[in-house]
Order: sequence, then structure tokens, then C-alpha cells
Amino acid sequence: MPPAKTLVYVATEDWYFWLHRLALGRGALAAGYRVIVATRVQEHGARLEAEGFEVLPLPWRRRGGTIGGEVRTLLALWRLFRRERPAIAHALALKPIIYAGLAARLAGVPRRVATVAGLGYVFTSETLKARLLRWPVTLALRVGMGGRGGAVILENPDDGKVLAARGAIQAKQVALVSSCGVDTDRFVAASEPAGPVIVGMACRLVRGKGVGVAVEAMRRLKAAGAPVRFRLAGTVDPGSPDTHTEAEVRGWVDEGVVEWLGHVDDMVGFWQSIHIALYPSQYGEGVPRTLLEAAACGRPIVTTDMPGCREAVVDGVTGYLVPPGNADAVAGRVRQLAEDRALRQRFGQGARTLAEAEFADRVVVARMVDVYGRAD
Repeated sequence: MPPAKTLVYVATEDWYFWLHRLALGRGALAAGYRVIVATRVQEHGARLEAEGFEVLPLPWRRRGGTIGGEVRTLLALWRLFRRERPAIAHALALKPIIYAGLAARLAGVPRRVATVAGLGYVFTSETLKARLLRWPVTLALRVGMGGRGGAVILENPDDGKVLAARGAIQAKQVALVSSCGVDTDRFVAASEPAGPVIVGMACRLVRGKGVGVAVEAMRRLKAAGAPVRFRLAGTVDPGSPDTHTEAEVRGWVDEGVVEWLGHVDDMVGFWQSIHIALYPSQYGEGVPRTLLEAAACGRPIVTTDMPGCREAVVDGVTGYLVPPGNADAVAGRVRQLAEDRALRQRFGQGARTLAEAEFADRVVVARMVDVYGRAD
């Protein structure tokens, strides 16, 4: 029997791979690949090794560091690829795509795969810093993913149009895989809890996710006397220039608008404890995992008509799409669902059906492994 082909995943943080790509890694192992996870190792290294992955630490951080440190990281990746001679290098998220793409191309890796799970800060923010970074990032993507053997996996078609228009990728490189997937055997539908209607939102507490819009919508519902509570799961993100501060969040709590849970391990329990899922994102994402989890748990969703979000919701069937940044529209749709239990149940059933058909781990992993097979 010939030796197993080597597949290297490159991720910024070990927790990211564990949380978002574990099912994919398991699927690659099941398909017969030798799987290496190259990442910054913090708390999940031993867990990943227990799954059967080889884990190779990388000396980097999400927001970068000194020029010397970044060069050392690039060299570490190049040496890794030269030593392991993988058939496929699969980079996850923007920084790994740039660094691993360049290193893998220089090392002669036959197939370079990049998953773009949303365009993020550089391509969606209009701050001076983001605009200044856009050109060099575009150039790095073009160099790293260009040429023979480069493939780009997108979670929604809008991202492909933006990147192609900027010259970062070519349309022929694109494969569309709708999401990172959700474990529909673990995230299961449950009956609504008793008591007042609870709206739930779970995400990193950054402005682009629409947390402030959600708070303003709930503030308006509170002022109107609507008997709706708002439960927020997630933490501030000091690594992001877009983060809310802890003082801001505690101010919302003191105001009586928000019940802040902080980090939540039991996300199944979180979604089953609420009645309506809210996620008024204001920037282009892949397909947000938070929406997939809520849908799999049979919860109706209010989200924005933005790339990625609109792939997760069928407007008027599994939830509602509203314009980004529009707190009035959010409040109106939330109130409509809060006052109509039958509508919530119908939308929730539709959400669960959609999650099983399009976003279940088994569906997404099969599509991704098919991309690898075509690479062979």
C-alpha cells in the first residue's frame, strides 16, 4: 500500500481549528490523509494530537509582531513544507492564506488550498488603516494563491466577486463550500423554554458583528414596554481594532438592556435556552457559525442581508433578513416573532431542516474532501 498523502492545515490559533475545523480534519483522516495541523499552540495541542493529528507549533499571533518575527514565521512554514513534502497545504483565514500560500509556493507544494471565511477587517472596513493594508494584502494573495495548483474555497459567492474584482484571485480557482459546518447530532432542536421571550446573540464582541445595533434595538423594545429579554454570549477581543470595551458592555448591563454571560462553553444549552436568535452583522462574513448553531437548534433567526448571513437564512421561511445597521428594522422583526409563537415554531422548524440539508458536518466535509480528491 502506498504511503498516505500528507495534508497540512495552517491556522492562526489551535482553538480556531478545534472549534471550526475539527470535523473537516476528522474527515481528512477518514479519507486516508496523514494530517498535520500547523498553528500557534496554546490549550488545544494535546486534544488535537489525541484526535490523530500531528501538531506543529508556529511562532505567530493573529495581529502579527515585529518584522523579524514575521520573517521567522514565514521561514518556519517554508522549512515545514520542504521537510514534510505535503500533497496539499490548506490555509484557514487571511493571515495563514498569505503566509502559507507564499511559503508553499516557494517550497513547491503541488496543491495550495485557501479557505476564505469572510473578507474581514481589511476588505470591509473603511478606516485608513484597512485601506492602506488592502493593496499589499491583495498583492500577497495574488502571489501566494496564483499560479498552478492554487484553489480558493469560499463560503459565499459575494466574496469571490470582491476578490476577483480586486485581482486577488481568478474565478476559475474558486470552489464554493457553503460553511464550516455544524454538528447536527449535537446541536439539536428543542422545545421553547417557558417564561418571557429571550433573544440570544453569540459572537466576539466587536462592532462589525452588529452588537451595538442589537443593543440599540433591544433598548427601543424595552422603552416600548415589549416583554423581551436580551442574552449576550461572548467576550471582548483585545486582538481586534474593532472590539467593544468591557466598560461598554458592563454599561449595557447596568442599563438593564443586556444579560451578559461572557464566554459560554455549552452553546447547545445556550441556543436551547432562548426563543429567537439575533445577529445583525454589518460586514461580509463567510457563513457565520453562530447562525448555523442557532438554526440546528431550531431557532428562528433575525440577521442582516449581508454576504454569508443571507446564505444561512431564507427570508420569511427560517427567519428574517434586515438592512445592516438598522436598529428599527431589527426591533420590528424581533417584536413580530416575540408576539407570535406559531411563527417562531414554523421558522424554527424550517431552520432545522435547512441546517440538516445544507450545513451539517457530514455534508460540508464531503464537499471539502471532494475538493481534495480533485487536487489529487
